[in-house]
Amino acid sequence: MAEDTQTAVAVTPPTKPWYKSRTIWFNVIVAILIALETALHIVQPFIPGNIYAWSLLLLIIVNAGLRIITSQGLTL
Repeated sequence: MAEDTQTAVAVTPPTKPWYKSRTIWFNVIVAILIALETALHIVQPFIPGNIYAWSLLLLIIVNAGLRIITSQGLTL
């Protein structure tokens, strides 16, 4: 009588290195630009406050969109 043995195979979701993440690079670039703007006040004095606020909202929406389309985890 032959034994029916099953081998368990662990399936790991695909991952990619952190430096290939569009979301991380977008956030790094935005953080650098915000830091430059905070230090140098290059843009904000020349545009109305509501447009500046709307642009920040747009950045949040783009970030959320990138997170939605993300299909892979990250590895170090």
